[in-house]
Amino acid sequence: MQEILAFGSIYLIFAVIMVPIAARIGLGSVLGYLLAGVTIGPVLGLVGSETQDLQHVAEFGVVMMLFLIGLEMAPRTLWDMRHRLFGLGGIQIVLSIVVIGGGGLWIGLPWQTALAVGAILALSSTAIVMQTLTERGLNRTPGGRNAFAVLLTQDIAVIPMLALMPLLAIARGPQIAPDGSITASPHADAHHGETLMLFSDLPAWAQTLTTLGAIAAIILAGHYLSRPLFRFIHAARLREMFTIVALLIVVGIAALMNMVGLSPALGTFLAGVVLANSEFRHDLESNIEPFKGLLLGLFFITVGAGINTSLLLNEPLTMLGLALGLMAAKGAVLFLLTFMFPMRGQNRWLFTLSLAQAGEFGLVLVSFALQTHVLTQTLGQQLLLIISLSMLLTPFAFILHAQLAKRLRDDTAPQDPDDIDEQHTVIIAGIGRFGQIVNRMLQLSGYQATVLDHDLRTIELMRKFGWKGFLGDPTRPELLQAAGIATAKVLVAALDDKEATTRLVTHARRERPDLFIVARARDRTHVFELYRAGADHIVREMFDSSLRAARYVLEDLGLTEYEANEMETAFYKHDRKALLELAELWKPGVPADQNPEYMERAQALNKELEVALLKNADEEEAEEQAGPIGG
Repeated sequence: MQEILAFGSIYLIFAVIMVPIAARIGLGSVLGYLLAGVTIGPVLGLVGSETQDLQHVAEFGVVMMLFLIGLEMAPRTLWDMRHRLFGLGGIQIVLSIVVIGGGGLWIGLPWQTALAVGAILALSSTAIVMQTLTERGLNRTPGGRNAFAVLLTQDIAVIPMLALMPLLAIARGPQIAPDGSITASPHADAHHGETLMLFSDLPAWAQTLTTLGAIAAIILAGHYLSRPLFRFIHAARLREMFTIVALLIVVGIAALMNMVGLSPALGTFLAGVVLANSEFRHDLESNIEPFKGLLLGLFFITVGAGINTSLLLNEPLTMLGLALGLMAAKGAVLFLLTFMFPMRGQNRWLFTLSLAQAGEFGLVLVSFALQTHVLTQTLGQQLLLIISLSMLLTPFAFILHAQLAKRLRDDTAPQDPDDIDEQHTVIIAGIGRFGQIVNRMLQLSGYQATVLDHDLRTIELMRKFGWKGFLGDPTRPELLQAAGIATAKVLVAALDDKEATTRLVTHARRERPDLFIVARARDRTHVFELYRAGADHIVREMFDSSLRAARYVLEDLGLTEYEANEMETAFYKHDRKALLELAELWKPGVPADQNPEYMERAQALNKELEVALLKNADEEEAEEQAGPIGG
């Protein structure tokens, strides 16, 4: 017990010292953990062989990270990003594997090992890149958004890569160890024997069915059992029970995946995606996040403590040259993609330089590839050192981008928000075609509004016409506070971005329950999202204009202006009533045709609309035949 406490104190002390220092000088928390591990391991020798045992526990932080990634990846979100994910991100991974794997073949590696090395080094550091982009305010630029799409694709690609490693080991067959003994296929060793002990005696087809059954069980249980379970736990009104259930989900699914011989990361990621639309998603995130952060930090410390610094000291130029060569090769691939998916100026260099390193998931894949004997111990240590060096060099890549950005200034660079020097009872967030009409009508009626927009060109155009507006992101809480959200009477959410509009409405409703919120909706589904977020009045951007067009068509077909107007009014009232009813039945992330209650009620409302319009037409015809009153 005393030894455990002593080692625990060493890890925590150096994490507390190194991580804040690394974060303050711009290296990022991940590099801080790595440096802490290097300090207590190779440099000071405070920890020894127990680091490897601790690393197996700490790897569970990666499993939790993939669960949290899955919680953010609702099926609809993945579908909306499909072009960047499968296009930009997918091509980057494939080309990087081809280039790096080709280099491995060129130096004489077996094709299985070369493919594994290419997959490992094709990944970039999500933690370092996203933190740096956020700190420097570059995450909303085109280069930053494209970098995020690639990182997201890489995070998802870890799953099939983990599944690929055992197959490469089987394809490679038995290997000759340095002592002359023969190492069998990975499924014959003790580690994997324990993993597959429940189903190892089954035939191959039965193992396949068992694996598919486990995946199906995760999806079905997440879809049908999660809500009853969380409602049961919620009834107990014990906060710690949510933490216990969140850990049970992750640990239980990881254990199930181990039993059927799959990566625990695969199961937890699938569970996260299934639960992404659950109303308890935020509770899961808040309960898992601290454990994930702690275990991931511990994992990176153990990686740093296990780095073969003697290898770096013996071959400093070779290892540093390999790290720089890796970054140059990946940079060339990324630079080529900026022409295939047009990016210009500093965005091109931001995209290229930010993703040129290897990443933390590469460290995980190296560990897994060593367990499955795809890599030799020597090659594994070299890869760990190359990955760590490339991550250590990443801050210098961002410094290089900052220097290039000074020479390649363009309009896409983020601008500092304006200082808001006036507040009004109305705030208009977004001054595009929609917001302009609202603002002009308010001015003609004698009212003033505080106008916010993140597009510099739009704000400058407004100013040329004599209208005042402020540059800044309306979804930022501090900007809303400066605009007077605390005292405003009405907020008009008129942003082009659907997700940004929903976030804005959600935050505004949380801050001001009494605020009137008028929101612009893209489509019917967005109406339901804004309704859930707390908007008072929701306007579909094409709905009113479509109604007016339909009225013109009716007039052109022979109806009087009065008759067409009455039909329009009847349709409008019924549609509003229908939307309110359907909003209660709508389920986030579930397609309408897969929601039986929604479909049944929508069909009934359509029939009611037909009856109402026919009744309205019959009443008008009867009035016309009766003639004027008293006539």
